Amino acid sequence: MTESEHVLDWLQDWYADQCNEDWEHEWGVKIATLDNPGWTVTIDLEETDLEECEYPRQDVNRSTHDWVWVWTSEKIFHARCGPGNLTEALTLFRSWATANTP
Repeated sequence: MTESEHVLDWLQDWYADQCNEDWEHEWGVKIATLDNPGWTVTIDLEETDLEECEYPRQDVNRSTHDWVWVWTSEKIFHARCGPGNLTEALTLFRSWATANTP
């Protein structure tokens, strides 16, 4: 199993753990593309163990297509990244979420 499959499996499990017949109707996980090119990830933290946790903004700019920005605001985890950095962005979420979940 590659690292990308591993982090995607983890994200699917995290999402399933949040679903309680209520949360999934209001909140969720959104992954979309940017025209830079790149990716945007928005993960709702409302009514999760992470809703009060902060991820201070972290911007890593290596090149035009190799970058990742992550932060939380208003109970949402945000990630923006280059076209080849989606796994890195999701791995940053996993590391932060794992460290901040009781």
